[in-house]
Amino acid sequence: MARTILHVDMDAFYTSIEQRDHPEYRGKPVIVGADPRGGAGRGVVAAASYEARKFGVRSAMPIGRAYRACPNGIYLPSDMKKYQRVSRGIMALFRSYTDLVEPISIDEAFLDVSVICVPEKGEALAREIKSGIFERESLRASIGVAPNKFLAKIASDLKKPDGLVVVPPGGELAFLEGLPIERLWGVGPKSAERLHQMGFSRIRDLWEVSAETLGLGKHGEHLLELARGIDDRPVVPHHEPKSIGHETTFLEDIDDMDRVRRTLLRLSDAVAARLREHEVRGQTVTLKFRDHHFVTETRSRTLREGTDDATEIYRTVLTLLDRVELEGRKVRLVGVSLSNLKGSDQARQLSLFAAEDRKGRLDRARDALEARFGKGSVAPASLLRDESLWND
Repeated sequence: MARTILHVDMDAFYTSIEQRDHPEYRGKPVIVGADPRGGAGRGVVAAASYEARKFGVRSAMPIGRAYRACPNGIYLPSDMKKYQRVSRGIMALFRSYTDLVEPISIDEAFLDVSVICVPEKGEALAREIKSGIFERESLRASIGVAPNKFLAKIASDLKKPDGLVVVPPGGELAFLEGLPIERLWGVGPKSAERLHQMGFSRIRDLWEVSAETLGLGKHGEHLLELARGIDDRPVVPHHEPKSIGHETTFLEDIDDMDRVRRTLLRLSDAVAARLREHEVRGQTVTLKFRDHHFVTETRSRTLREGTDDATEIYRTVLTLLDRVELEGRKVRLVGVSLSNLKGSDQARQLSLFAAEDRKGRLDRARDALEARFGKGSVAPASLLRDESLWND
């Protein structure tokens, strides 16, 4: 039976929300992200409005470069609580149509509406959902309708903003025929360069090619299936996080290791809180380190048992920091993450002493206080002496 899959992608989500809430920003280049500081700012662009994109500003671009490209833009800090609140409302709208909703990020999701909608009615349902989003949030979305996730994802991106593209069952090859190979999932710059060198530039060029010719093993077999419009993956309603982490870019490259350690304490504290929020413990602790030459290194250690305790995470991170060669290097970015996650309710070795249980009760009490009074309302005393740590 042909499936009806929708990929809904909100248009310039963060900046569209800001333009909605601030009418004076409409029609102007809006950039959400780090403080540009007159072109000398640190960090990156989180989102750029379509007006800003005309100046070459893109997500993940260094904020200083964005400012030099668009000095008259409106630069705003991220308001993630607001964006998440809007996202929850949009996802709730999706779930009013189907339980098979797979969020991909805060602003996009796959919907399997096969049970309520035959392929011939997919366009009408997509228009209804677009209207529902606008009525609820005054925001625009682009939607792709297709028999599978891969095609729906491509379709949603072809006529942005406010687009709607339908790939009917049986029309897969006609839809893919003229598209460049870069549209295939899993084809990055290096893979694309290799395929171009082999004489392949369009997706249709791969239709008569064997996996052996590509020489990419299982990855090549998957690419050839996608090139022929084949993608049997289901829409999965819930994804468990594979890792939880935080990182920060300093406003300037530093060699003050005391400040680096306090920053790592803050990051460890934030990661621990998120682990408890998701009711998971992480067993593998990873430190991310980037120096002033943009050289990035990671160090990891797997603990005997999973943890959601900030103190244990921080102590482990310090041992990992000792394994980084710091001589002659300034620090640009540090990050802390935990992976190999397990549910907090899974069996674990109990301590002979009560201190661990007391610490857990203290953490939960602190979480309750922060839920009531806001993040950062309770913090380790060593962080309170340097407020700049909270602004990096």
